[in-house]
Amino acid sequence: MFRRSAANKSPNGSPVRVRTAAFAVALAALLSPATVFAERPTAVIPKQTIYPGETLDESLVEVVDVTNPNLTDGYVRSIEEIEGKVTKRTLLPGRVILASALRDQYAVERGSTVRLIFNNGALTITAAGSPLQDAAVGDLIRARNVDTGVIVSGTVMADGTIHVVAK
Repeated sequence: MFRRSAANKSPNGSPVRVRTAAFAVALAALLSPATVFAERPTAVIPKQTIYPGETLDESLVEVVDVTNPNLTDGYVRSIEEIEGKVTKRTLLPGRVILASALRDQYAVERGSTVRLIFNNGALTITAAGSPLQDAAVGDLIRARNVDTGVIVSGTVMADGTIHVVAK
């Protein structure tokens, strides 16, 4: 069972209306400007025109509050989401940046010379190769062995090498 403490009684002995007081405090917290402002979503917009292939950083963009309630999802909300990304299309000032308009930087570029590495147990074979497409780290791409002309598939690694997969 529960017991009422002396703090929960009014001077005339009747219980204090705790629910009404709690409701008033909750309502005041919901209607305060600080709470409404804190819940407003943000978006990242360009300060100037940004062309395809440019790497984004903080100096090119700014974070603003979203005032349009009909804005659909899929846009960049914070600076952390764009750091080191490259644009796929032209970004106009004052417009939200869609996440689909950004890509990771390429680790290897088509036509450059890279090192192909094949591992199978204790056997390791390395050769010079040329990627047949641009690719970011972790992408599975095709590359041509420069010496033999054989086309192989492999995964792009962070150091710019391609680890060839066995057929």
